[in-house]
Amino acid sequence: MKKTLGLVWVIAVLAFIGCADDKDDAQGGEYLVATPITADLKQFKEEAVAVTEPVPIKESGKIYAYKDYVFVNDVNRGFHVIDNSNPVNPHAISFIKLEGNYDISIKNDHLYADSYGDLVIMDISDINAVKMVKRMEGAIYQQFWCTVGFDVDWPQADFYDYEGFDASKEAIVGWEVKSQRLSEEELQDKYGVGGPNGDVAFSNTSSETGQGGSLARFKIVDDYLYAVEWSSISVFDISDLSEPKTLEDVYVNGAIETIYNQGDILFIGGTQGMYIYDISSPEKPKYVSEFVHGTACDPVVVDGDYAFVTLRGENSCGNTESGLYIVDVSNLASPELEKFYPLEGPYGIGFKDSWLFVCDGDDGLKVYDKTDVNDLKLVSHFKDIVTYDVIPLEESLLMIGDKVLYQYVYLNDSIRLLSTFDLK
Repeated sequence: MKKTLGLVWVIAVLAFIGCADDKDDAQGGEYLVATPITADLKQFKEEAVAVTEPVPIKESGKIYAYKDYVFVNDVNRGFHVIDNSNPVNPHAISFIKLEGNYDISIKNDHLYADSYGDLVIMDISDINAVKMVKRMEGAIYQQFWCTVGFDVDWPQADFYDYEGFDASKEAIVGWEVKSQRLSEEELQDKYGVGGPNGDVAFSNTSSETGQGGSLARFKIVDDYLYAVEWSSISVFDISDLSEPKTLEDVYVNGAIETIYNQGDILFIGGTQGMYIYDISSPEKPKYVSEFVHGTACDPVVVDGDYAFVTLRGENSCGNTESGLYIVDVSNLASPELEKFYPLEGPYGIGFKDSWLFVCDGDDGLKVYDKTDVNDLKLVSHFKDIVTYDVIPLEESLLMIGDKVLYQYVYLNDSIRLLSTFDLK
C-alpha cells in the first residue's frame, strides 16, 4: 500500500496561517487567499523530461559515479552528465532534464531516478542517446508538494485554497492571490481554524552498479532497489531491470533521509536517529535496532564495527550540536556511542581504508586518519571551499561543492587536488 502522506501535506498547507495584525478576531477580516493555477499532470510530467546540451548548474545536489561517468544532480531539475574518463580533464556531455529529481541509482546501464514521486527508468547504454524506458507513477512517494512545479514560487498569503484540486490529475504551475473578507465562521468551516492566531501545522565503481555518496536516498543491493522518503522505505524488485516490481513499503519510526548498506544490513540516517534493518530477506527489510540522537540532519557510513554519523544541527535541521558521532555497531541489536567530535556544519562523509573524509560545509573538506576511532588525527584540511558530499573511488576521491566538482588523488600519507570542474 503506497503512502497517504499527500493528504497529510494538504491538511498541513491548509492550516498554514500568515501574520495579519489588521484582522478583527471577532468579525473576521480581509485575508490574502492563494488559489492554485493548474495543468494536466500527465502532460506536465511528460514535458518534465528531456536530454539537452550541457547547461549551467543552478543548485548542486548529490553525485553518483558509474563507469567513466559522473552524474551531478541539479536540485529538483535533473542531472548533469560528465565524462570522467580523464579525471584530470573531465568534460560535460549533456544535461538530463528531469523535474522533481533528487536521486539516481544505476545498474547494468539502467538508470533509476525519482521525479515528483514517480520512479523513472532510463536506458543509458548509449550515453549520447539516453532513452526513456518507463515511468511508474507514485511508486516512491505521493506527497502533495510533488505536484508543484520546480520553478513555481510559493506566494505570500494567509491561506491556500485547494478546493476542487485533484493532486492525482493536476499539477500546480502558478498561483492566483486575491484579497477576501472572511468571517470567523467561514474561517472555521473552510480552513478549520479560528483566525490568524491558530497554530502553524508544518511541523571505485563496478561495471554493474554505480556508487552514490552518503547523502543518497537510493540504494541498489543485488536485485533490489531501496528508496527512503520521510518515514518509509520503498522496496523494488529489479531482477527485470526494465520492469521493476513494487513491493510492500516498510515504515520507520521516525523521519529518515539517507541509506547505506554493509552487506545484508541497511543503515538508515534520520533526523532523530540511525535505524538498522536486516535485508537477508531482501524483499522485506526487518527492523533490528536504532541509535537515537537529538534532532539533526544525519548521513551515515559504516566500516566494520563502527558507524560514522555526521550531524548538522543548524537551520531546519534542529538544535543538536554539529559534529561526528562514532557509533559502535559490533552488536547490531544494541548500538552504542563510542566517541563524539565537534564540527562546524557537516554534510556528507566517506572512507577509504584508514582515511575518513568529512564534508564540513563552509569549513571545507577534512581528512582524518581513523585507525583509532577514539583519537582521530586530522591529515589534511582543504579550506576556503564549500563541501557537500564525497564518493571515495578506488583511485581517487570525488567531491561536490558549490557548483564545482572536485577530484583528489590518494597519496601515501595524504591526498592532493587532482582537478576541478566548474559546473556554472
